[in-house]
Amino acid sequence: MISTFLVEHRWIAPAALVLLILAGPLAGSWLVTRPRIAWVLTAASMLPLALLTLVPQDRELFARCEVRWELPTLTGPESLANILLFVAPVLLAGVATRRPVLAVLAGTGLSVVVEAVQAAVPAIGRSCDSGDWINNTIGAVIGGPLAWLSLTAAERRQRRQAFVPPSR
Repeated sequence: MISTFLVEHRWIAPAALVLLILAGPLAGSWLVTRPRIAWVLTAASMLPLALLTLVPQDRELFARCEVRWELPTLTGPESLANILLFVAPVLLAGVATRRPVLAVLAGTGLSVVVEAVQAAVPAIGRSCDSGDWINNTIGAVIGGPLAWLSLTAAERRQRRQAFVPPSR
């Protein structure tokens, strides 16, 4: 269903990625001093991830797991959707923890868990795919530097505010 929607509206996934890249560090730098809000938004951003990867589908599986070691094509809406699923959660978790590298590793690990659940529970009608893991990891690797940019921008803003020029 989501794949059909993305195929019919090919501009949505690239536009969402560009929006996240441009607005993510600005929102993230605002959230640095508001870790509770960052955690709530992290949890909220993981809801679509859970819904799109673990909610059962009524379909016949022909294979439990597919192993593909190829980089995504940016023209493929499903590849971009898998990348997008992990950008915001990793960005927000990186800001909330102030540890972007840890957030990237956690995002990659979460993707492995999702694919393992899809492989282990055929009743949900989803098959695991190493290509999905690669795409999710690319999304996490995009979210990590965005979190780092957010933290850097917030730190620079704090230094500017702390500097009080001498009065004349």
